[in-house]
Amino acid sequence: MSTHVEMFIKEMKELFEPTQVYIMDGSQEEAENLVAIAEKSEVDGRVVLKKLNNKEYPNSYYHCSNPNDVARTEHLTFVCTANKDEAGPNNNWINPKEAKEKMTGFFRGAMKGRTMYVIPFVMGTPKSKYAKNCVQITDSVYVALSMRIMSRVGKQAVERIGNSCDFFRGIHSIGDLNPNRRFVMHFPEENLVMSFGSGYGGNALLGKKCYSLRIGSYLGYKEGWLAEHMIIIGVQSPDSKITYFLGAFPSACGKTNLALLKPRSRGYKIWTLGDDIAWINIGKDGQLYAINPETGFFGVAPGTGFKTNPVMMQTLKNNNFFPTLFTNTAIDTDNNTPWWEGISDNIVQNLVDWQGQKYDKNSRKSAAHPNSRFTVSIYNCPTLSHEYDNPNGVPISGIIFGGRRKSTIPLVYEAKDWNNGVFIASIIGSETTAASSGQIGNIRRDPMAMLPFCGYNMGDYFQHWLNVGNRAKKLPKIFMVNWFRKDENDKFLWPGYRENFRIVKWMIDRIEGKTGAKEFEIGLFPEEGAIDLNELNIDKETIKKLFRVDREDWRKEIVMIEEFYSKFGDKIPIELRNCLAKLKEKFRI
Repeated sequence: MSTHVEMFIKEMKELFEPTQVYIMDGSQEEAENLVAIAEKSEVDGRVVLKKLNNKEYPNSYYHCSNPNDVARTEHLTFVCTANKDEAGPNNNWINPKEAKEKMTGFFRGAMKGRTMYVIPFVMGTPKSKYAKNCVQITDSVYVALSMRIMSRVGKQAVERIGNSCDFFRGIHSIGDLNPNRRFVMHFPEENLVMSFGSGYGGNALLGKKCYSLRIGSYLGYKEGWLAEHMIIIGVQSPDSKITYFLGAFPSACGKTNLALLKPRSRGYKIWTLGDDIAWINIGKDGQLYAINPETGFFGVAPGTGFKTNPVMMQTLKNNNFFPTLFTNTAIDTDNNTPWWEGISDNIVQNLVDWQGQKYDKNSRKSAAHPNSRFTVSIYNCPTLSHEYDNPNGVPISGIIFGGRRKSTIPLVYEAKDWNNGVFIASIIGSETTAASSGQIGNIRRDPMAMLPFCGYNMGDYFQHWLNVGNRAKKLPKIFMVNWFRKDENDKFLWPGYRENFRIVKWMIDRIEGKTGAKEFEIGLFPEEGAIDLNELNIDKETIKKLFRVDREDWRKEIVMIEEFYSKFGDKIPIELRNCLAKLKEKFRI
């Protein structure tokens, strides 16, 4: 083991004062041992893991967290750069010295009577030049098991690190789960994250949002690549040609469903490479290539079902080397299986809700927490792409951006060029969901679906996107979608789920030059008849509503865009300011 890793472990042991230290090796024996420990351990009076029905959900376990620890704590998440301006108005900021003093105070002696788990891991295929080496410290066996699912843990990471000091350091303790002592501190300039007081995935699995996006986006900015909150899929046409897409959507907006979509159209297949994070580099040929640095799905359970996402349900019922974890779902006590709203149409007689209470069906409350999750290996996925472990990644031909909007944004439109696409992505507004703590349903700007995850000033981030476009020789087309538009009766106009593939199919036709497009004020729209609506019960009037550009709505939208841009001052690139000026001119503002 690297001298630098050994020094890090020694330093952490002296700080945390654990009863014992366990260095993970990634073996099957270790997995079984950690599960056994978790089944006997309690945190805050709750058993860490409970075995579920092995016949229905093989090698699966249930975890219930503290009710105050069920989502990302964005208001307690900080980016600690020496210069406040580098963190930007999109991030909470604390001086690095002050942040370290605060966190070190929390950490000191926090693991007395506990085991300190040392997790060496790789983000990305170990043979890839794009992969990154990491080490996380934690006192949570749940986190240790989850990291085994979500990343490549063990000897391969140790071998990659070798004698280098160049590796990410993640320091985590669940502490006493006191929300007043809960912080996630990022130090991009030091490749370091400190997290205390939470066991929730987004706050505690430091290889996920913390490293792969917040620290990763900063590294990409400095090194010339992009770390993005995106799915990666390959769409195989009847002629066996595969077109690769990236897709960025805020949490709970159908991102995972699209990543594992089962197409309605005959002869088409979707191959999954990732449902959450993409690292994008410019290949030798000048085209954009993407890898998924993760090895698992950390998906929102409610809304995932046999009708909406049969591939994910099959994934959850498959079994391989890794256990599957369900967190804060309800439990069907008759079958000892996880249950959540939207899983199926079957009537369940006896449920225990996510807080362990017998569920009253007359209650207006959900049985499963709205942000309840599953953590499952990507290798369980029956539609996993054969290119998933390709160290070079896959070539990207299209990028899909989306959000949840009741009005204003059409079903789909295409950007006129790369700069216009960056502009469209920079102004995304979406209704907030249960994935982040706070009020649900508000509209907030979420550029590239990265607002909670960009580890530096978003004005610089927009410029970085433009710079990548200038350096690349062959750029993908950029599209904007909104599956969630509603009518005057608050009913969805578009059926969504598997029917969304009809829109993806039109995108492929656009990429291949098989169909034209009509230019409107905000972008390029499908020509009449270009979207396959066969066997879909939807009339022409509904289609008109789906593509309607309401001028008054867009005037209001432009005001909100200007307000958002103003937060970044002169950091907003001139190219994006020009795009906004043209939009104002078209709507006569």
